[in-house]
Amino acid sequence: MFSPNWHTDTAVTLASQMYESRDFSAMPILADALQDAGCNDDRILDHCRGPGPHVRGCWVVDLLLGKE
Repeated sequence: MFSPNWHTDTAVTLASQMYESRDFSAMPILADALQDAGCNDDRILDHCRGPGPHVRGCWVVDLLLGKE
């Protein structure tokens, strides 16, 4: 489901910053970074671009950061 190719420096940095700050306002930017890395999974991109609420424990952020 989640390609290793999508774990770019940009995507991981954005995910890490959102996780640590608990400010998930950059989720649409994360969607753009994932798309730039080749992600075309509508479920992932729509989730990131959706209204949320996005919180710590977000499955997309957790997958990028290797959290279970």
